Amino acid sequence: MGSYLEINDALRITAEQGFPAEILNLEKHRTKPIQLATVADKIFEFKDKPDARIYHRPTTRCFLVQDIGGKWLYWGHVFIVEQTIKCNADNTATTSGKFKIIQIYDPAYQAEMTKRESRDGLSYF
Repeated sequence: MGSYLEINDALRITAEQGFPAEILNLEKHRTKPIQLATVADKIFEFKDKPDARIYHRPTTRCFLVQDIGGKWLYWGHVFIVEQTIKCNADNTATTSGKFKIIQIYDPAYQAEMTKRESRDGLSYF
């Protein structure tokens, strides 16, 4: 019997899982690009990612991807500074942790990155 463990280079999370939607707002970003200084010293938490996952550790970046109704929106890069895998009573696993935003894409690059890097049919654009 084997074990299942997923290795991710992208932190794709919903607002419910901890995406900082109150700060990273697409409409505001398109009007006046959000600067890294806005989040530079903040540590954010994510929770309840399905399955057991391992994210790259600093100094290797992970992509920050907002999951909006199943569509992907790339925002920039993060360092995962903490991660925890929890085994649930129903024999499923969830991953939670903390991250620091280290890069925010400008709106034009964000749109291009999202179109190019999202799986087929999952781009927000």
